[in-house]
Amino acid sequence: MHISPTVLTANSVRSLLNSCNNNQHKLKQAHARILRSNPPPSLVQTTLSTLIITLSGSSRADVANLVYVRTLFSCLPNPTVYQYNPFLRTLSASGSPHETLSLFRSMLRSACSPNHLTFPSVIKSCSRCLATRTGASVHAHIVRAGLEHDPYVISTLVHFYATAAKDLGSARKVFDGCDGSDTVCWNAMIDGYVRFGEVGLARAVFDRMVCRDVVSWNTMVNGHALLGLLKEARGFFDRMPERNVVSWNSMLAGHAKCGDVEGAREIFREMPRRDVVSWNAMVACYVEGGRPDEAMALFEEMQRAGVRPTDATFVSLMSACARIGALEQGERLHKLIGVYGIEIGTVLGTALVDMYAKCGRLSRAFRIFDAMENKDPLSWNTIIAGMAVHGKAEEALRLFREMTESGNGPDDATFVAVLSACSYAGMVGEGRRLFGCMRAAYGVEPKVEHYGCVVDLLARKGMLEEAAEEVRAMPMEPNAAAWGALLGGCRIHGDAEIADGVGKRLLDLQPENSGRYVLLSNIYARRNRWEDASAVRRMMAGRGVSKAPGTSVIELEYQKNFQQRGVADTSGEGEAC
Repeated sequence: MHISPTVLTANSVRSLLNSCNNNQHKLKQAHARILRSNPPPSLVQTTLSTLIITLSGSSRADVANLVYVRTLFSCLPNPTVYQYNPFLRTLSASGSPHETLSLFRSMLRSACSPNHLTFPSVIKSCSRCLATRTGASVHAHIVRAGLEHDPYVISTLVHFYATAAKDLGSARKVFDGCDGSDTVCWNAMIDGYVRFGEVGLARAVFDRMVCRDVVSWNTMVNGHALLGLLKEARGFFDRMPERNVVSWNSMLAGHAKCGDVEGAREIFREMPRRDVVSWNAMVACYVEGGRPDEAMALFEEMQRAGVRPTDATFVSLMSACARIGALEQGERLHKLIGVYGIEIGTVLGTALVDMYAKCGRLSRAFRIFDAMENKDPLSWNTIIAGMAVHGKAEEALRLFREMTESGNGPDDATFVAVLSACSYAGMVGEGRRLFGCMRAAYGVEPKVEHYGCVVDLLARKGMLEEAAEEVRAMPMEPNAAAWGALLGGCRIHGDAEIADGVGKRLLDLQPENSGRYVLLSNIYARRNRWEDASAVRRMMAGRGVSKAPGTSVIELEYQKNFQQRGVADTSGEGEAC
């Protein structure tokens, strides 16, 4: 529809743009129609300003929306605070904290004075990118602007100091400067204490509140629940004058974190209303609790209830498949991700890599990893560990080099993976070299698990005396894994003499671990030390330790879920146990 210049006014422009209901396609069409009508410069400015405000108020923070707003803003010759603020809000909401701060600096250079609506977006961006110095500088601007008592500004400052700066003292100082009438500020201070695990201080602030809202109560419930203080969390939950789905989710998450699957399930069943977070939390609880069949059954119930799964849903389900090697089920779930149109970001991509790697589909795992746009250290660690556990040491080491060159610094888990790769491949020289440069080259302090990897590396190669010396020379107390690696080497190479001392240390450390008794007994039996083998078996029986049955996992196509069946362990047939 052509717009006549005679009817084109500021009000008609705003009315036309507002009628598009934040639909970007319609807004672009309306924008084009306005420009075709050859409006005066003042109306061009009105159009740009209205478009920026309209799009910034949209719940959509996708890339296309951000690109369009950025283009519109660049067309403004002299933006005002009323145009800066919505663009700052859009950038902050879209997860672009560095660009938000850059725009704020441009705003200051342009002599455009920020107001009370400017600072919350800027401070939130400081929190997101942990820009503590910049945040303190912005705080100074807030004071100069006379906004240090504005409730919304104060609440974001309290959150910044408590989370990004990890400075509860400064957070409390800012909080104490408010007039005490705004609930948002109180909630921010309570949340700050809760995040630090200071539930006692959070309770003191909570008790002083005159006007508590559901957020205040939820923060207390969530803080206690996630610290495992379920009794206290339940006390707050039961006293709540009004509960919402967040209240129930907090209780569910608390039980899940404590490993209380039954308690979480009871909460889930009692919920008057569930959102996708509720379903995801319960699915994750089943997975972490070792109940993959129930996780899958709940996922199917979730679909029947018409609840659209999210990436978090599939992350949990992929973890279940990875743990029990359910490849076909994992592949079906992978297809469902596409059906639902869920974007495979870093977290979900890493879960897929882990599932395919643990199920032995290394080429598929690598293709997914290679296609990931943003790889974090966990992504790299996952693919390196996948290669390592399947004996692809050269590939694991190549990926390790790529990781360091990509700017993703290796961490503890990275070195466990690459040292394990060297151990499986018998690459003693390379393993020792990597272990030796952990601290100096990468700033990673070797921990007990890294020493354990070196012990395993030497023991597998038959260098048992050196492995034993490595255990004795450890700067910390050797754990059962280190002693176990040495005992495993004794079994491989039939060294019952070293196994004598190692076995005794292990049985002292893990008197309930049946596998340690069995391994030591088998070592003695292979050296025809039958009396010693029998003595270990008698010790095992005397301590009431029994050998647990093995477990196999069978995928049943027609059920599309998991079943676990205990079967007799025959791995020791022909041996002394």
